[in-house]
Amino acid sequence: MKLTKDQIQKLALGLMMTAGLIYSFIEFLLGPLETSKAAALKTAEALQPQIMAAKAQIAKTTGLSHDGPKARELAAQVLATMPEGSPVAWFPPRVADFCKDRGMERVTTRLNDEIVEKELVGFRSLNWNIEIPKADFMTFAAALSELENTEPLLDINSISIETTREDVGHQRVVLIVRNLVRL
Repeated sequence: MKLTKDQIQKLALGLMMTAGLIYSFIEFLLGPLETSKAAALKTAEALQPQIMAAKAQIAKTTGLSHDGPKARELAAQVLATMPEGSPVAWFPPRVADFCKDRGMERVTTRLNDEIVEKELVGFRSLNWNIEIPKADFMTFAAALSELENTEPLLDINSISIETTREDVGHQRVVLIVRNLVRL
């Protein structure tokens, strides 16, 4: 089959138009599409740490909302153990009575300083200096253990125990404690 000159020109023109169409399709449609796809993947990868952090925050929030009733109940129990009024009025007599019941007399309790708790809104810490001039070590150790167990809002920061040669059986004890109270 022999093609005429006119048919050859039409065929060449059709091939050139097809090549132009393929080139235009690749250059103007697929190229920008691939570029935007690469940019979107890069953006998604950059957001991955934020997505993971958000998922962790959601899990934490879900856990907190699940534990909320228990926390409220615990907070109500803690607030119920705190006496009303100024701690300067109730804490020293409470410590003195506690020590007196365990055979330790003449206990002196002084307020050192007061710190507003930033993490616990509505609470403050009071640092106290408790001095017991004469205490038997074993009695004191048992009393200290009981004090820690009966006063959940009391934190012992330091203990200083001194003894003299004249009275080896009794020691002078100085405690520095922190007590959490309402504002």
